[in-house]
Amino acid sequence: MTRSEINRAREMEVFAQVVAQGGFSAAARVCRMTPSAVSKLVARLEMRLGARLVNRSTRALQLTPEGCAFYERTTRILADIEEAERGAGAGEQPAGRIRLNTSASYATHILAPILPEFLDRHPGITLDLVQTDMVVDLLAERIDVAVRAGPLKTSSLVARKLGDTAMIIVGAPEYLGRFGEPESIDDLDRHNRLGFGYVRKVDGWPMRKNNDIVVIPAVGRVQASDGEGLRQLALGGSGLARLAAFTVRDDIAAGRLVPVLEHLNPRDRETFHAIHIGQGGPLPSRIRALLDFLAERGKVC
Repeated sequence: MTRSEINRAREMEVFAQVVAQGGFSAAARVCRMTPSAVSKLVARLEMRLGARLVNRSTRALQLTPEGCAFYERTTRILADIEEAERGAGAGEQPAGRIRLNTSASYATHILAPILPEFLDRHPGITLDLVQTDMVVDLLAERIDVAVRAGPLKTSSLVARKLGDTAMIIVGAPEYLGRFGEPESIDDLDRHNRLGFGYVRKVDGWPMRKNNDIVVIPAVGRVQASDGEGLRQLALGGSGLARLAAFTVRDDIAAGRLVPVLEHLNPRDRETFHAIHIGQGGPLPSRIRALLDFLAERGKVC
């Protein structure tokens, strides 16, 4: 019998019952086995270990020193297995570490304000937050859950929609005072268009032109790796940026940013999803708790 064919956990369970019940017959009733099957299992275990674990007699079962040591370690291992199964079980209190990948924009404007509530609800959960706007390989980066914007490719990923948001071109009043507010697509030629430093699904700014939608390249002197970086550059007066409405709504209300070219806005919306790898079977309770919370409190609009 090869090592992979040995059910060591079952051997430990039966041996522990032999000790706990004080004999083979009583252990057999608990384990739903015959006494001879229990005896043979313990004998095979002793042969594999190369040590006698019990001294058999007609009166009582007595553990050898090796049997005592093995029994102590066996009970600890079985307890650890039971605890691990409880922790992974669908009905248990969620606990453990979650590695969450999201954009800096979502983390700043949506997640940060609601995170204390999630941590209060689930004191056994810890979060490892990985911020990037670029698409990462969940398996390679050991990501449990990712929040992604834009269309999803067909894959083994399971997605839960978190809503969608409008896109708006904005600039700081100070910047617009220096370079003027654009009124047409041609006016953008004299403006610094802040863009992303990596290729996106729609690599530019969609805009209405007559009855068509054209994509204007976001070419400028400054690029950033995430939307929150672009927002900060726009606030500082470095140029115009096309950003998700939920990230600049407060800035617009406070007068820190001004929408421009709204009459040419195609009113496209960017969809957000919380995704995880679909492997079948029930989700770990900690992952399900985060997904449920984001669907409840982490909506984008």
